[in-house]
Amino acid sequence: MPETSRRGFMRGIGAGALAGYGPIILRADNKSGSAKPVLGEGDHKYEVTHDWGGLPANIKYGNTHGVCEDSQARIYVHHTVNDTSESHDSMVVFDQKGKFVKSWGKEFQGGAHGLHIRKEGKQEFLYLCDTKRAVVVKTTLDGEEVFTLGYPKESEFYKLDKDGKPLTKYSPTNLAIAPNGDIYVGDGYGSSYINQYNSKGEFIRTFGGKGKEPGQLDCPHGITVDLRWPQPKLLVADRGNARLQYFTLDGKHDSFVGGVNLPCHFSERHGEFVIPDLGARVTLMDRDNKVITHLGDDSAAKTWGELRKQTRDHFTPGKFVCPHGACFDHAGNILVVEWVEVGRVSRLRKVA
Repeated sequence: MPETSRRGFMRGIGAGALAGYGPIILRADNKSGSAKPVLGEGDHKYEVTHDWGGLPANIKYGNTHGVCEDSQARIYVHHTVNDTSESHDSMVVFDQKGKFVKSWGKEFQGGAHGLHIRKEGKQEFLYLCDTKRAVVVKTTLDGEEVFTLGYPKESEFYKLDKDGKPLTKYSPTNLAIAPNGDIYVGDGYGSSYINQYNSKGEFIRTFGGKGKEPGQLDCPHGITVDLRWPQPKLLVADRGNARLQYFTLDGKHDSFVGGVNLPCHFSERHGEFVIPDLGARVTLMDRDNKVITHLGDDSAAKTWGELRKQTRDHFTPGKFVCPHGACFDHAGNILVVEWVEVGRVSRLRKVA
């Protein structure tokens, strides 16, 4: 998360967004006799395990920003690395049971942010956004670099001075990839544009830009290609405007969707989206973009901006602080990572 004031965030939430839906928190006894919170209702009920995944002693989380699953059911967590961590590896990999597998990514320390996985042919690749170095990097699952996209100097909206230095702020937060391989990069912490490239990383166009009008954005923090339509559409987590916004794949405004509170990103499974809302909740939406439920909702408390700086003993079980990334796994469980200084990974095991 960039250096932005809590006051600015609270303005972004707005009173209407805080009204929301009240969380449903039940209790469920497990075999050991301890109890874990259960969130949701009906067919969308989940048992929560906070601080999921066993970290080795030499790694301490910084802000946990991105999460995804590969075809072998391994979970990838991208974090900024805590100042007290002996290891500077920003990518941590677990098996599906939470056992540590490996780590890598020292070069992303301090800037680890957006995370996207894609199968291309028989191989899977990761696409990572680094807000500190202002780059997008494509890597293998072991962290070997394939290519890097830097400052979009080809765009008329991103000028260089006479010495070749950037004149426009650029800090990419996340990306999406279309069926044809085109890459869409959200400049969420920079100038609120979206930059489009082909599969080779060659620049195509820039669209969006700061504002509230249709086609304008305020922190396009997360982005995905929604394949549920007859023609794919680009769906953007327009976080600063507390809304979702659809674009055509050539960058034209399509429509808005509400029901979110500082949305950060997306993961889709069987037509449903999980959307981490930074303002203390995780939102589930159906294939018609109607809210199913808000999980772990603590938005009404209005304390998340300060709570994120605290240690784990201050966090309330079954409540989220600052959900920043989320993904469905192959079985329909949900992994949630949060923008808190000590990092937090929660697994929501689907029970209904």
